[in-house]
Amino acid sequence: MKAKPILLLILVAALAAGGGWLFGRRSHAPPSPVPANGARKILFYQSAMHPWIKSDKPGKCTICGMDLVPVYEGDKGFDATPGLVALNSNSITVIGVQTAEVKRQPLVRSLRVAGTIDDDDTRHRILSAYVDGRIEKLFVNYTGAEVVAGQPLAVLYSPTLFAAEREYLSLLKQAGSAGGSAIDLTRLIEFAAFKLKRLGLTDAQITALPTKGDADYRTEILAPMTGTVVAREAYEGKYVKEGDKLFEIGDFATMWFKFDLYERDFGWVKPGQRVEITTPALAGQVLTGAVTFVDPNLSEMTRSAKVRVEIPNPLVDDGGAKRRLLRHRLYAEAKVNVEMPESLVTPREAVLSPGGDPIVYVDKGGGAYEQRRVKLGRAGDSHWEILDGLAAGERVVLNGNLLIDAQAQLNTSVSGAARDHGTTATNPPGAASAVALAEPEHAAALEFLKFVATISDALAADEVAKFNELAAASHTAMEKLTKTAGAGESFKLSVGRIQATGHLAKADDLAAARKEFYPLSMAAVELARLARGPAAALKIFECPMTKDIFPGAPAKAQWLQFDATKRNPYMGKRMLDCGTEVK
Repeated sequence: MKAKPILLLILVAALAAGGGWLFGRRSHAPPSPVPANGARKILFYQSAMHPWIKSDKPGKCTICGMDLVPVYEGDKGFDATPGLVALNSNSITVIGVQTAEVKRQPLVRSLRVAGTIDDDDTRHRILSAYVDGRIEKLFVNYTGAEVVAGQPLAVLYSPTLFAAEREYLSLLKQAGSAGGSAIDLTRLIEFAAFKLKRLGLTDAQITALPTKGDADYRTEILAPMTGTVVAREAYEGKYVKEGDKLFEIGDFATMWFKFDLYERDFGWVKPGQRVEITTPALAGQVLTGAVTFVDPNLSEMTRSAKVRVEIPNPLVDDGGAKRRLLRHRLYAEAKVNVEMPESLVTPREAVLSPGGDPIVYVDKGGGAYEQRRVKLGRAGDSHWEILDGLAAGERVVLNGNLLIDAQAQLNTSVSGAARDHGTTATNPPGAASAVALAEPEHAAALEFLKFVATISDALAADEVAKFNELAAASHTAMEKLTKTAGAGESFKLSVGRIQATGHLAKADDLAAARKEFYPLSMAAVELARLARGPAAALKIFECPMTKDIFPGAPAKAQWLQFDATKRNPYMGKRMLDCGTEVK
């Protein structure tokens, strides 16, 4: 066995012994003496709001400040959330637990790609023969030569072109003499000049014809643009026909960096984004350009599309000769720096199993860490985008989360074994069995439950303003319930949960209101099970589709009503009758 798995097993064992007291604290606590009056023993004191906070003595919860509730012999106390791992301070120090805050901030991604530097094919020009003839001389006889517009490339002899030149010069001479119709000659001269243009001469060459010697039968072929000769098919002495390709000139002042963009990255790259480009041919230099085009057509084989980036290509001195800095078809690499709009993000190291069922561990305070399933969006360089499961301000575990997860799996195994060897529960975990309440308890419970049902009806009607009005009254309603005289032990435990969840805060929207309502509703359902015997009209319903009603919501949640017509407070008007009645 390798050293790393052995170390992991040792640390997990240490957690199970030192930090996993959530399951073993009760059995190892010193026995409480039996009071002389025969009352049931208090096993320990526990926080109703934060069940992992326990004490052998009365006191207050170290997180919320609520009074700890006594748990008596024979009672199971408050169940901790499944997947919750509680560690003592020594265990936290040993495994080096570190946390980070979940924030809303821009998601940054650096996309690294590879491609080639090609020329801009929209800035190419092919120079063809306008007329049949013979190449008499070449001025540019190699590819890669830099030329400027109007520069002579070759000398052509063409009988057809020579005859057209003689005709044009003859008409000019006639126009200079006294005889003939001036108007007719002007038209003939214009037609002759037009004919020369069609045979390939420029306006400047036509204007310079009168200075050309009568015996000069040759004509220069001029470069039509400034650029680099990328192809040459003209040779001295070669006979050419009309339409034959002589030269190809490309303007390399602007180059194209082309790379393949795969489907998974389409959401990151947009026209206008800046790109940093490097190539082995220019070690140490970084070129910058902008994305100008993303091909809408994908390659079926690679499931990718071509992206084009324009980059400047200046002239440089190469041993006395001028050439472009970037050569044609160079290999290059690039980094596309992307910053997406602000979103909810968490550090990538906080997420376990991002490719399967991603989870994080949320620091609940007091040494407790809650396992939370999350829905991931885009992956940045150092953060994941969180679509669901977390809220801004919560803290997630960065370092030590693997060992905490191992402890959570160990806890699950222990809990499963206990259930397999124990009795089968007839009620949901943590639910209280129906018992006979004294009249003051029963009256106070019904009054409070009707108040909770009123809040439920407000949320079922999607009325945030009504919820806020009732939330302001929740403190008074809860205090009236907790002051009930002569309360029994089961009633006390249930009221303890109400006390921890009943102080509702004002909500800005329905999602926030339902997040406030959920813990109170679940505590009220437990109280309803105690009071429903005498109240036959009291109904409990469960919605199986609540996981998206607010960040971190459970997959299902319960609520109570005093009639059988379902009014789902979690779904509201969109799915008012969603849910089934439960016992």
